[in-house]
Amino acid sequence: MRVVAAVLLLVSMLHAGLWGVLRDKEPAPDFKGLLPSLSYTPFEPGHVVDNNVDPDKIRADMKKLSTMTRAIRSYSATEGNELVPPIAAEFGLKVTVGAWIGKDPDRNEREIKAAIELARKNSNVNGVVVGNEVIYRGEQKVEDLIEMIKKVKSAVRVPVTTGEIWNIWRDNPDLASNVDFIAAHVLPYWENFHSDEAVDQAVDRYNLLRNLFPGKRIVIAEFGWPSAGYNLRKADPGPFQQALTLRNFVSRAEAMGMEYNIVEAIDQPWKFFEGGVGPYWGILNASREPKFAWTGPVENPDYWKLMTIALLVGILLSLPILRLEQPTAKQAFLLSATANGVGAWAAIVFAFWNGHYFVFGSAFALTLGMILLVPLVLIAMARVDEIAAVAFGRPPQRLLAKGKPIENVPENYYPKVSIHIPAYFEPVDMLKQTLDALSRLDYPNYECVVIINNTPDPAFWQPIQDHCRALGERFKFINAEKVQGFKAGALRIAMDRTAVDAEIIGILDADYVVEPDWLKDLVPAFADPRVGLVQAPQEHRDGDLSIMHYIMNGEYAGFFDIGMVQRNELNAVIVHGTMCLIRRAAMDMAGGWSSDTICEDSDLGLAIQELGWTTHYTRYRYGQGLLPDTYEAFKKQRHRWAYGGLQIVKKHWRHFLPGRSRLTPDQKREYSLGWLNWLGAESLGVVVALLNLIWVPIVAFADIAIPDKILTLPIIGAFVVSLAHFLSMYRLRVAIKPGQMLGAMIAAMSVQWTVSRAVAQGLITEHIAFARTSKGGLSRMSIEFQAFWEAVIGALLLIGSGVLIASNSFRQITEIYIFAGVLVLQSLPFLAAVAIAILELSRINSFQFWRDSAIRTAELIGLRPVALPTPAGPAQPVPSEVRREAN
Repeated sequence: MRVVAAVLLLVSMLHAGLWGVLRDKEPAPDFKGLLPSLSYTPFEPGHVVDNNVDPDKIRADMKKLSTMTRAIRSYSATEGNELVPPIAAEFGLKVTVGAWIGKDPDRNEREIKAAIELARKNSNVNGVVVGNEVIYRGEQKVEDLIEMIKKVKSAVRVPVTTGEIWNIWRDNPDLASNVDFIAAHVLPYWENFHSDEAVDQAVDRYNLLRNLFPGKRIVIAEFGWPSAGYNLRKADPGPFQQALTLRNFVSRAEAMGMEYNIVEAIDQPWKFFEGGVGPYWGILNASREPKFAWTGPVENPDYWKLMTIALLVGILLSLPILRLEQPTAKQAFLLSATANGVGAWAAIVFAFWNGHYFVFGSAFALTLGMILLVPLVLIAMARVDEIAAVAFGRPPQRLLAKGKPIENVPENYYPKVSIHIPAYFEPVDMLKQTLDALSRLDYPNYECVVIINNTPDPAFWQPIQDHCRALGERFKFINAEKVQGFKAGALRIAMDRTAVDAEIIGILDADYVVEPDWLKDLVPAFADPRVGLVQAPQEHRDGDLSIMHYIMNGEYAGFFDIGMVQRNELNAVIVHGTMCLIRRAAMDMAGGWSSDTICEDSDLGLAIQELGWTTHYTRYRYGQGLLPDTYEAFKKQRHRWAYGGLQIVKKHWRHFLPGRSRLTPDQKREYSLGWLNWLGAESLGVVVALLNLIWVPIVAFADIAIPDKILTLPIIGAFVVSLAHFLSMYRLRVAIKPGQMLGAMIAAMSVQWTVSRAVAQGLITEHIAFARTSKGGLSRMSIEFQAFWEAVIGALLLIGSGVLIASNSFRQITEIYIFAGVLVLQSLPFLAAVAIAILELSRINSFQFWRDSAIRTAELIGLRPVALPTPAGPAQPVPSEVRREAN
């Protein structure tokens, strides 16, 4: 344990060191004076002024800004902005009054009149700006704006101009000749310049205007850089970038004697419509706190707080490692590194929340995203836990191994076993194979109870009845009609016909051919009176029937060779019906077979464990069954398992509360994470994919609520973890070839929609009819395409990704490209279902097709001689010649 504690400490130190190495800290020119001017807007558009409150707010702002600047630039002369000049005068601040000009002539007239009035009445007004980017927005013609400017000039004694982007001045010299000075806006962010290039670009535009208009007063009326938001091509907003850019600009401007105004004084959270960066241009945040220092190196003042959060979360998530039984150093290192990675993500989320403003829509989207991401992160952590345990942990300790004798077994220990074989419309030959194999069991004390239920056709039950008679008195045959309670109802009837001296109940599906050693090897485990059940894995003997069956078989193997082995280490195996041996006493204590779920086997297994019984598992295949006949049957089986799994959750969750059962903490954890890892992961995947589809038009066409990297990158990370988990677990535990492993991964992904539908159905209903899995070749392929909805959703996700990429071709916002990539990843499970459905209908599903193709290819490239028809010997006479000879 000391080694593990040392590993956790080492990982925490490395995590802290990484934060130290990645800390941004750069020198920048100091500025200790007052800025010449700052843009200021006290109210949102349309705000109704409350004269009892708003003047005090403006006064507090002016007091704060008087320590930072010599002047204020406003953008309107109405809606409360008329209060700014007289209040600013109280603190010795000059004001450049703005008159907001738009398309509404009446409002334009009111603005101009109010601006003139302010300039006349307030001696601290040092200029009037008639309109702000009104030519750029196309709301006024140049000649009409000039007339407005002339009107104001004739009515005031201060300089008059208009505020426009630098290229508007360059392209309209008449406008420049009719103003007292050029008020040029140079905002490199909107021109796609990187923050490192912003100052050079501003100085270049300033010199350009000086050369174009020699002798004219040039003022950079807007320069700034946003502290948050989304990139625009190369333009990279951020708090670090804002501080560096503004400090470098101010230093260059002061050295050149440039007149300038910084946009803006205070963040404006209501400007969420300006490409995501609108709220973040202030040098003060909305709480009127400085975002950065104007002296000393540029650094994040909250950096160490964020590091502390990351370390604390990482340490807290690492503490459960100390509860593991004899973890290895490598295992502890991987788990702790994962925990610290989640801690770093938590710190980044906190920083994002703390450094952004949210309207209802964006707050709702972020909250919903985090609600969905938390279980996704837990699922990823659980998968990393399994990787660590399998790759770096101790080898399995509790497996019942073939050839390894079980200890403390009395001599001649042969308790009676009653094997129950329920059947419903099963192929006769298949069931006969199962019974024949049971007759060959190398065990002296057993019986077989065959119960055919709700199968009135004698063609299915009469031959089996006769076969049981032929096999001898060990085999009991029951033909039960109108049985209620699905498979569990049939098994209850079998229990009624079970020998009174039977101590162990074996469960076998009708398609399973068992090995003679099944009982001889596994029954001795029941010599331990604490053992309640022993489960053997499923295996299938028809995996070579087609490519589809081949990959299905590989997909099933993963559960039995990975998940079940790990769960067995914590005495938390899942009972999956066939190949299961259950102590009769344990079954009776648990209440026997229940019909209130359609997964009666798993339900009973959990009930037995809740009573404190010990369970065992073996990886050895003691029997082989049949795979589902079709992809439709495969999906129906998975739907039943998922729906039944949710029924079990709803039935048993109270037993996971403290003191409500004898389940250990490890058992509770394994079951909870198992449900979350399967039912939760598949359902979350579909829910997030559908929500993202809804989100696409909002991002592509409304240009708002672009999902941030803190929401999208975890989805990609979870996908990478899932991929690494699948590949590493199969390589380490499942003895199949790479091609079959790839197919198994596709098969596993293909049932995401099926499982999510079952979970949704289980949330709104209590029961559905039990659906038998078609095996043995009796069922035919449906004429319906078995992945229609998966095809629709997968196609929509790909189309959505394409729409995002196309709509982002100009802005090239990184978050949108990441979002598009997420949609592609989310389409893969749906497309996997489409691929298998197409494969099932195709010739390439046949192994014979590939064998023939290999032969033809070898013949074409000369690796194999072409097989020519063998001469058939002397020609035989045709029928007409035969008749002639006979005559």
